[in-house]
This record gives sequence, structure tokens and C-alpha cells, in this order.
Amino acid sequence: MKRDRLFWHCPFGSKLCVLGKRNIMKKALKTIKRFGPLYLMMLPACIYIFINNYVPLPGVSLAFRQYNFQKGIYGSPFIGLSNFKFLFASKDAWIIIRNTIGYNLIFIILGTICAIAVAILLCEVKSKLTRKISQTCILIPYLVSVVIVSYLVFAFLSEGNGFINMSVLQKLGLDKISWYNEPKYWPFILVIVNLWKNIGYNTIMYYAMIIAIDKTYYEAARVDGATRWQQIINITLPSIKPTIIILTLMSVGRIMYSDFGLFYQIPMNSGTLIDVTNTIDTYVYRGLMQTNNIGMSAAAGVYQSVVGFILVIVANLIVKKIEPESALF
Repeated sequence: MKRDRLFWHCPFGSKLCVLGKRNIMKKALKTIKRFGPLYLMMLPACIYIFINNYVPLPGVSLAFRQYNFQKGIYGSPFIGLSNFKFLFASKDAWIIIRNTIGYNLIFIILGTICAIAVAILLCEVKSKLTRKISQTCILIPYLVSVVIVSYLVFAFLSEGNGFINMSVLQKLGLDKISWYNEPKYWPFILVIVNLWKNIGYNTIMYYAMIIAIDKTYYEAARVDGATRWQQIINITLPSIKPTIIILTLMSVGRIMYSDFGLFYQIPMNSGTLIDVTNTIDTYVYRGLMQTNNIGMSAAAGVYQSVVGFILVIVANLIVKKIEPESALF
């Protein structure tokens, strides 16, 4: 490459310059020929990301404007941080932030622990057929639509014909519970439903990492008389620690986001449960569909994105200080 550059500026090396340009073109064509199919496969995803993530970005300015349908986005008057002021002055601000962060912290902690435990148990299954069936059964809830899940939950919790009221509480001689009118039960219900639906995906991730661990480590540990629990503590967990850190960091990045279907569809949008099911995502949706407050909804979305970005940066810096090899960047 240095030689090509030298002859490029040399008036006596025009032939060599042409040869250098031809070599560069050949290399470029060879690269395109080699990786062209991969570029074509990547193209639809890039187009989707561009349309879905970048085209709507001008709408961020709605958080700083008093939106007027007749004037449009850029014609609406600029009001600075007034939408954010109204958002945080409302009684809903503390509730939605508390619910969003609180639920996600519980989901991250319990989800990680349960997924690792199930992955380790899967590795203990000796039969290949049983293992494959178990993996499929664990992953199926993750693939099921949240609408179907909401009706499954309703089948269990319906006051009149629900399984729990009719087949459990009634036989125990206890009174029926109006589940969709009792907020105190729903933090536990939402955690259970989230674990049931999402544990399969993370379990498969951890399971793939565990089976990739060199078996000679376990053989040497058994020779030294280590119990199965000691092997898990001293071999399995340290080996998958980078994966745990990366998945946790990615979850922390979305701690200000919530599963809309879980908090809106599962409780059937019950008004009496609003204090325990209202998160930033459901608040934005209700702000758009019910109160038609576009400015405040946009402000909530911008706040959600900015705080999520800051949390990822801070969490990554902490990990980088403790264990640089496991940091995202």
C-alpha cells in the first residue's frame, strides 16, 4: 500500500499507479464476492433498524413542544422543559418510576438466579431425549403471545370460574378472591408470570455456556474428591461469569423499560390495579390514547431513554473497574 501511494504522486510511475489501482479494485471485488451474500443478508435488518430507530428521531422534539395538530411537529410552539416539569409534578411520576425500576430489579435478580439454576439442572439430565424435551418445554412460554398468556392467567384468576377460586380455595373452604380488584396480590402474580414466560430464553443461553466448559475440569475435581456442589461453585459459576455480567449489563440498560404486555394486557387494564401495574411504557400509552397528551408522553419517553443510557454507561464503568475483560466497551 505504501508503494502504491508513492507511485500515485510520481509523474514517472503512471503505469505502476494504474497497476496499483487495479490491484485495489481486484481486492475490493474479491471482498465483495466473498462477503456479498452476508451483506445482502444484513441489508433487511439494517433497513428495518434505520426505519424503526432513526427515522422517528425528529419526534424527540415533541418533548419540548406544546404539540398542535394543525401546525405539526416543527410548527408547534417551543416550551422548553415544561412537559418534564408537568410530568414530575404529577402524582403518577413517583409511581411509574418506582414500578418500572422496582419490578425490573426483581426480574433481573430472580430471573438470573432461576435461569442459572435451571440450566445447571438441565446439564444433570443424562438422557438426550429428556434433555431436548425439557429445553423445548422451557422455551415454549417465551414464544407464546402475551395475549394468549393473559387469557391463561385469566383462566386461573377469574372470580367466577377461575381455577384457583373454584378448584383450590373452594375445596379448602376459603372465600373467593376478586383477583382483578385486589392490588396487593399483583406484584407477586406479575413476578411469577414474568419468570414463567422469560426464564426459558436465558436458561438456553446459560445452558449453552455450561456445556461448552471443558469436561476435564470436572474430571479432575471428581478425582480430588469434590462434591457436585463444590464443582458448581468453583468451576461452573466462574466459567459462565462473563456471560452473567454481559446479560446483566444488557438488562440494566433496559431497566427503565417494561414489558408492555405484562403490565397492560395481563391485568386486563384494570383501573383498580393501576398503582401496582402502571409503568413508564403503560403511562406513555395511556397518555397518548386516553388523555391525548402527546408532549408529556414524549417527555416520559425521552426521560426513559436518557436514564437508561446513563445507567448502561455507569454499570459498564463499574464492571470495567472490577473486571475489564467482561465490560461491554
